[in-house]
Amino acid sequence: MKRKLVSLMLVAAMAVSMLAGCGNSNGKTSNSGGKKDASSEGTVYFLNFKPEQADQWKELAEKYTEETGVQVDVVTAASGTYESTLKSEMAKSEVPTLFQVNGPVGLATWKDYCYDLKDSEVYKHLKSDDFALKNDDGSVSGIAYVIETYGLIYNKKLLNDYIATDGAVISSVDEINNFETLKAVADDIQAKKDDLGIEGAFASTGFDSSSDWRFKTHLANLPIYYEYKADGIDSTDAIKGTYLDNYKQIFDLYITDSTCEPTVLSSKTGEDAASEFALGEAVFYQNGTWAYSDIKDNEVADEDLGMLPIYIGVEGEENQGLCTGSENYWCVNSKASEEDIQATLDFLNWVITSDAGRASLSQDMGFVTPFDTFTDEYQAQNPLVAAANEYIEAGKESVAWCFTTMPSENWKNGVGSALLEYAQGTGDWDAVKTAFVDGWATEYAEMNSEEAEDATEADTEADTEADTEAATEAATEAE
Repeated sequence: MKRKLVSLMLVAAMAVSMLAGCGNSNGKTSNSGGKKDASSEGTVYFLNFKPEQADQWKELAEKYTEETGVQVDVVTAASGTYESTLKSEMAKSEVPTLFQVNGPVGLATWKDYCYDLKDSEVYKHLKSDDFALKNDDGSVSGIAYVIETYGLIYNKKLLNDYIATDGAVISSVDEINNFETLKAVADDIQAKKDDLGIEGAFASTGFDSSSDWRFKTHLANLPIYYEYKADGIDSTDAIKGTYLDNYKQIFDLYITDSTCEPTVLSSKTGEDAASEFALGEAVFYQNGTWAYSDIKDNEVADEDLGMLPIYIGVEGEENQGLCTGSENYWCVNSKASEEDIQATLDFLNWVITSDAGRASLSQDMGFVTPFDTFTDEYQAQNPLVAAANEYIEAGKESVAWCFTTMPSENWKNGVGSALLEYAQGTGDWDAVKTAFVDGWATEYAEMNSEEAEDATEADTEADTEADTEAATEAATEAE
């Protein structure tokens, strides 16, 4: 849908909401420090990106409503559908007042809907501007609220059980510091899976929408990161695919040393993979620190949780760390009413300063946050976070989240479809390369074309409005 049409719908929606009004029985303190009249209170509508924390966000919203009387609604998009859900919700009469973008590329689509947060309390509490999406004019469109890490989560007990077997190719997990060793270990575990009482070395590489993002986005980050690093760039409109053979060999390892046959991957879900690992059926599981909430309180004890870098066979990877960054930036909808904008800013400030908010983000959700309000007692109690910190303390080089520069969700879906066809044996790796390289160039060109078209439309609208105003003034003077 064109932004022009969306904007018109939003204007209409705002007009209706202003006529209807939104009252609350209780007043609250705004960021400016003054009390607002109850009749002018706004409401909050948060469109959440992270399904794994849906319940915690709803609980937190309920606590805030109980405490302040301000209504906070949380809607969580299904995995892999956030962008389409956001577009759909933005066209409704009740638009999200708080939404998320994944970084600069995501921001490009929604920048006209982002309230400037530079004077907000939540921005003032950021530890560094590195966690903000800033514009050339100094305005702040988005604020990261969680710093996350992903890699190969592993079960220490099962890996040690393997190390104790005759002929094990390693004597310590510390020896796994490159792809060659990782493959040798995984292959041997797969060969001994019956003796070890497991289903496979790796949890299933599922390709439904709740799981495929792990491979079309997070795993795909590795060849992009190394290409950017080699070329000394941080984005591109034409990826070369220099490290796609490396991408292939780690993906091959996932699907051959797996808990399931490649032919059933299309039906395997994210829940399946999490369950396989949490129940001790797999040694390795590609995911991130956020997965702790799905793993805990099952068969794998906290002390048995570790994390390895994702090695793909690149020179010098022995010094590689884990993949660390954020694709979770809060944006406040500038098209919402003033009351709803203020209500949303107040809610965000409460989330990062109140005991309930800080406890929820750090302990219930297991987040590492970039705000100075999270003192020692509000640090994540998450063994995967501790594992991530060990690599940083050891001086390993973290892998940047370059996937935030991927051109579009459509590009990801194209790569994902090609990966599934390859895994199932109904397609070849050349199709993956085509989707990766040619699809990237096509999507970037399409994106730039649409932005140029939108800019032209906006200029035309502005010129039309100016001509109309001039004509009206002239007619008035004539009268």
